[in-house]
Amino acid sequence: MRSGGASATAMNAAVSALRFFFGVTLGRDDAQAGMTTVREPRKLPVVLSAEEVTRLLDAAPGLQYRAALSLAYGAGLRASEVVSLKVSDIDSERGVIRVEQGKGRKDRYAMLSDPLLDLLRAWWRAGRDRGVMLPGGWLFPGQNPVNPLTTRQLRRAFDGAKAAAGIDKPISLHTLRHCFATHLLEQKVDIRVIQVLLGHKKLDTAARYSHIASTTLRAVKSPLEHLTQGPLPPA
Repeated sequence: MRSGGASATAMNAAVSALRFFFGVTLGRDDAQAGMTTVREPRKLPVVLSAEEVTRLLDAAPGLQYRAALSLAYGAGLRASEVVSLKVSDIDSERGVIRVEQGKGRKDRYAMLSDPLLDLLRAWWRAGRDRGVMLPGGWLFPGQNPVNPLTTRQLRRAFDGAKAAAGIDKPISLHTLRHCFATHLLEQKVDIRVIQVLLGHKKLDTAARYSHIASTTLRAVKSPLEHLTQGPLPPA
């Protein structure tokens, strides 16, 4: 598989299947001796600047999608978490958002800033006037208000906003979550606080954002800056 250009994910899936077949189905634990998994390469995520995020959110196709995409960025939520929110999950008194059964089947609280709350209230009033906000219903109803907006619809809205904003970086809807973490780190928010806000179990998962935070990189002086160099040679 490696010589054929298979990805690490595909090779690890094949190894797991073979281990199950020989170890469980055939009861041949000895046949698993040479079956090792492949370490998957870790790539740093692409991150937008604050100005690019502003352009993207401003280009969202309608108030509902601007509010939903702003939640992904302003609270660091995954797409599945955004569309699963109910109106009752927005706790304006405490300034938090209750995320039920996020990744890993864990509940957590996400931050709720005043600008985000104002935007959500504007969307709630518009949705109520349109008759799509059902009692105890979804914060972002689908075409049938009984059902929530789908992640596919949200991703399509993101792609449309990205194109309208003229952003050509290789990004996805999940990039807004990466931007949330990176921009917080650039504001010198403690990495352990960011870990909790993201709902990460391990600190090293959140710590990777320190590799792409521009303020972290700018805070370190290059050894080149300590050299006293002569005048520039002719071009």
